[in-house]
Amino acid sequence: SLASTAITCFTRGLDLKKETEDVLCPANCPLWQFYVFGDGVYASLSSVCGAAIHRGVITSAGGPVRVQTLPGQENYPAVNANGIQSQVLARWASSFSVTLYSFHVLTGTKNPTLESVGRSVSTARPSTGKRPKKPLDKKAGNKDCKADIAFLIDGSYNIGQRRFNLQKNFVGKVAVMLGIGTEGPHVGVVQASEHPKIEFYLKNFTAAKEVLFAIKELGFRGGNSNTGKALKHTAQKFFSLENGARKGIPKIIVVFLDGWPSDDIEEAGIVAREFGVNVFIVSVAKPTTEELGMVQDIGFVDKAVCRNNGFFSYQMPTWFGTTKYVKPLVQKLCSHEQMLCSKTCYNSVNIGFLIDGSSSVGDSNFRLVLEFVSNVAKAFEISDIGSKIAAVQFTYDQRTEFSFTDYTTKEKVLSAIRNIRYMSGGTATGDAISFTTRNVFGPVKDGPNKNFLVVLTDGQSYDDVRGPAAAAQKAGITVFSVGVAWAPLDDLKDMASEPRESHTFFTREFTGLEQMVPDIIRGICKDFLDSKQ
Repeated sequence: SLASTAITCFTRGLDLKKETEDVLCPANCPLWQFYVFGDGVYASLSSVCGAAIHRGVITSAGGPVRVQTLPGQENYPAVNANGIQSQVLARWASSFSVTLYSFHVLTGTKNPTLESVGRSVSTARPSTGKRPKKPLDKKAGNKDCKADIAFLIDGSYNIGQRRFNLQKNFVGKVAVMLGIGTEGPHVGVVQASEHPKIEFYLKNFTAAKEVLFAIKELGFRGGNSNTGKALKHTAQKFFSLENGARKGIPKIIVVFLDGWPSDDIEEAGIVAREFGVNVFIVSVAKPTTEELGMVQDIGFVDKAVCRNNGFFSYQMPTWFGTTKYVKPLVQKLCSHEQMLCSKTCYNSVNIGFLIDGSSSVGDSNFRLVLEFVSNVAKAFEISDIGSKIAAVQFTYDQRTEFSFTDYTTKEKVLSAIRNIRYMSGGTATGDAISFTTRNVFGPVKDGPNKNFLVVLTDGQSYDDVRGPAAAAQKAGITVFSVGVAWAPLDDLKDMASEPRESHTFFTREFTGLEQMVPDIIRGICKDFLDSKQ
């Protein structure tokens, strides 16, 4: 029969029953949801439509695909193609391949047009599947590619003047293909040598021609390739708002490495991740077996990249004939759903503070509590698309001082904390937790940020805290309890999230709150990272 089976975005090779089956893939499957293992020959665990897009047989517009069952393989490689990163699999019992087929409408016969290996079939159909692309608005650039990119080029004696020039040509080609423009990607360049030098910032140029000219003009610096030092410097200094970094756009550093780094790169990778920067490493001319003895740390690539999942590392055998490496690198840099390091604990959390306003606290100690709240809040990147802060004060009653949506800048949040007036009264902590869970966290519970509640109290609660705290945790809120003076340890432990030891804090004196600030911030970041793994 001529009928082809309509399948879903998630149909896997192993869900199909025939040796050869003609299927119809739907349009607009979300690329980032595809699981694909291998390249050309795919493990049968793979999504059929994902494999077909990866292979270039169809685009995200969907279409007909012929699926051929094949025997299992020993190892399926990870390859990035057409916006999909396939993954490694050591062995699997069965495989499949995907090819294009089309109907001859008049004769009603099928005509399998088997694409030759490696040729993307995008020539056969418009690239978006909707209509042929209209020419890019030159000034705006490629609006589909959202990225602020620092190219960290190798300017060491290791690479030498001649290869340095080839490296500049390659970076120039990547810059042009990215589609730089006011609304497209922005790029800058840093040269790694003895001391790193920021050659130009994101804000300096917004047209590809200008960038190309600036890259041509770069002079070779020489010295050791202190890549770690340069990476750390770039992560810390390059992406400030004054230097042209844009809010909510992924920050990317592409590190070009000829050979290997002369210093430690692992710490720089950690710093970059803390700053929400996605690090890619393009290694050229990997160390030979003889040279490996001179490399401090053989696993240097895995330690510096954003995630050690194959997506963030890229290899070129030499600086010659690199043109074919331009497009796959550009595709990686433009797939913003894959930028796993953009979200950090600093820009992706909601922190609610529940502040004890009971009469045992007293006026001057209440000021110390507010100072503690300010110092924790200060560490986070507060904005409409970043982290958010809320505060509730409680006695027997509760008062929302401000909610997560009231203030979207750090200045306004800090000023609102300073202006909180001391209530004075009894202590009903359990009621206050229930109130906060419902009224303050309720409206943001389906939002993108991870939710944290910091409870500050100086005494015994008149009501049960265990039930309300368990309900808060069940609603996805991580609870830290901070006790001062007469706050009973049992209450504090009953409120805190697991593991209780690391979520419970206590100090005899209100002056001791100050020392706890870094521990609370670190605790929030640790929980944030654990939830991402």
